[in-house]
Parts: sequence; C-alpha cells; structure tokens
Amino acid sequence: MTESETRPGRHAVVIGGSVAGLLAARAVSATFERVTVLDRDALPAEPVARRGVPQGRHVHGVTARGAAGLESLFPGILDELIAAGAPRADALYDYHYYLDGHKLARGTADTPNYLVTRPLIEGLIRRRVSSLENVTVVDSTEALGLLTADGRITGVRARAVAGHDPERDIEADLVIDAAGRGSRAVTWLADLGYPTPDETVVRTNVVYVTRHFQQASGQPGGRHAVVSGAYPANPRSGAAVRQENGQIAVFLAGILGDEPPTDDEGMLAFASTLAAPEIAEVLGTATPLDEAAKMRNPASSLRHFEKLDRYLDGYLVVGDAMGNFNPLYGQGITVAVLEAELLESLLASGLDRLAPRYFAGAARVLAEPWALAAGSDLRFPGVEGERDPQQEQAGQYLDLLRATAATDARVGAAFLRVANMLDPITALFDPALAARVRQTA
Repeated sequence: MTESETRPGRHAVVIGGSVAGLLAARAVSATFERVTVLDRDALPAEPVARRGVPQGRHVHGVTARGAAGLESLFPGILDELIAAGAPRADALYDYHYYLDGHKLARGTADTPNYLVTRPLIEGLIRRRVSSLENVTVVDSTEALGLLTADGRITGVRARAVAGHDPERDIEADLVIDAAGRGSRAVTWLADLGYPTPDETVVRTNVVYVTRHFQQASGQPGGRHAVVSGAYPANPRSGAAVRQENGQIAVFLAGILGDEPPTDDEGMLAFASTLAAPEIAEVLGTATPLDEAAKMRNPASSLRHFEKLDRYLDGYLVVGDAMGNFNPLYGQGITVAVLEAELLESLLASGLDRLAPRYFAGAARVLAEPWALAAGSDLRFPGVEGERDPQQEQAGQYLDLLRATAATDARVGAAFLRVANMLDPITALFDPALAARVRQTA
C-alpha cells in the first residue's frame, strides 16, 4: 500500500498563500493525497514585499510561542532564520521595553523572539511547504467561488489573474479560506444559503508607519529592540527593531485618529513624545533605506463561526479571515501557528464533522490572544467595544503590575511570557506574583 493510499482525503485547496494559508497547507499535507495553494499574487522568488500583503513592509517578529510552533511544523526553520541574519532575542534581556511609560527592569524572561521581516519569514515557510511532494503552490490565480453538492464542498471555481484563460473548476473535498481581510467567506456562505457568523468588534482606528534604516553601531540603545507601548496617558506607541541585512525598522503608531507623519521632521517629532528616547535617536541619526510606509487598521474583529447551527461541510476559515487582531501586539503569525496545530491534531482523528470540531477548537485557541489584545485596547476610553464591568478591578491590578515591572524583573518576565503566549493570562494573578505586585502598592 502506498503512502497516498493511506491518506483519507484526496484533495485539499487552500485559498491564499500568505503565512496562515501556508501553515494550513502544511497541517493538512499528512492527511490529503494532494494539496493546492492558490494565491492572486505573482509570488516572488526572493524575500521582497508583495502587493497581496500590504502589511508586509511593516515590523514583524515571531513570538516565543510562535517560534516553538514553527519549529515543530518545520524542524530546523529557526536555524534558517538565524542563518539568514534574523536576530534571536529575549524579550526582556535583549530589549528596552517600556510599559505605561516605565522601562522594565532588566532580567531574563526565557522568551526567545525572532526579529525578522515579513517577506523573509513568509519566503522561508513557502519554500518549506513547496518542497512537500504532495503540495503545489499556484500563483497568479484567484478563487471566484465555492462548488458544492448535497451540503458539502466539492471544489472551487478559479481563474488566472492575468490573461484570457477561462474559468476552471478545481475539485476538492476540503477548502480552507486563508484569503485574509479580503476573504469572501461571509458572502459565499450567505449566497449558498448558510448562516453567517456574528462578529465581535473593537474599534481602535490604528494608523501606523514603518521606515527602515541602516543599522549604526550601538543602535537601538545597545539592544536588539526598543518597544514603547501605548497607554491611556499617552496613546502613542513605537519600536525600533534590528532585522536581517543590518537594518533597523522604526515603527510609529497612533490610535483614535492620531496619525504618525511620514516625513523626516514629523516622524522625529512624533517619536520624541514616546517614553523611549532610543527611537527618536535612531530617526535623528541613522541613514534611511526607503520611504516610510503607512497602514490603517480601523478595527479588530473576531468572527464566531463556532456559534453557527449549520456548517458547509468541508469548508474552513483560518487567519485574518476569522480573526483580525490589532497589529500592535504582533500576534498574527503566532495565531496562524496555533490554528495549524489545531487543524493537524483534529485531522489525526479523521474528517468526520471536521467543520464543527475545528471552529469549536479555534474559538478556544483564539480566546486567549483575543483577550490579550482586546483587553489592552479597551483600556483607552475612546475605543469602541464591549466592556465587562467586573474586569475593572482586574484592570487596576494590572496597571499596578506594569508599574512594578519597572523595578522587579520577575514581574516583567511574567508579563512578557503572557504577551508571548507561553503562559495564560491567569499566570499574572498567581498569588506569589500578586504578593510581589502589592508590595509596591
């Protein structure tokens, strides 16, 4: 019996070849005889930004939890990142990290981050996925709609983006929608007569700007990265991050309509309002390598597919098509890893009732990162979103915890382990940690 004959699925199609789609393809490759990834872009051979990933020029990184998951999915990929020049850094020891205007006390959090550009990490993942014998990545091709029969997926209708090739039907018994914020999942389901998910929305109106600079000796601040987080008294944030090729990416962000400028003088003035002086120092002294890029994210949203009472069998949604997280917290790649791990584990139990099992599991997986991001956003009075009055007391404690982290490295390490999704939020309320926090009250 051949290996393909032992696989229960015949053909899976993934719509979208970004990180979430590629990870989903890797997750299903052990279960399906063939996997095809479709992407609208002409995918580059080299690690360069592309049109279909407009956030690709902005600061990215891989959290400690995301890195562990990537290494499990693709053994050796973290060594490849380092070989390509991406710095590996502990988020406490190797950063100047400012929380609520306070610089965290230096210590070790055991939170290895990989400071890498989006084109590099996506390119490495695409190369790994493309090397799988049963996976084909097809670029310059768009999915036009879903094909169904008797309440289940039978394939997708697709066509080449350029040229005059006719539409074609691609048979599949599993379709995974990884089309990101441009996903037509809700429209397609409604057109087919299926229920569509409710959505939780937190409106922050985030605008952010990134520019790259040649790394100078000792920058930024003698560390791998400087991070200055937003807080209610100063809703501006920024970062200066070492990346591969000897460059530093400077990132500035505002919320609720406060837009960072893109000109030299304006960016420097904006950075000078942050708690971290190291960011303005880079802007004022380093040599720019490109023009500033601006991006908007009006709101974070989470679609509750798990609450639907009827599913289109064989159709799943991953990545930003299901949950669009505030980019300021750097959770996107890690969330995609968690979804891929979930999908791989569920497929080990077979294809039966995959959609309800997957969406129920995804809701549990996404609950923690969503609570981290939404909880941070809802600290700002002007942000629109549902608030739980019972969380007010917890919020007051967490404010004190952030302040304590300026003098107690163990508290800072606990906070960053939660931010890196290594530990649950409940770890911040551990009695021993709480006692350290309340000593400063």
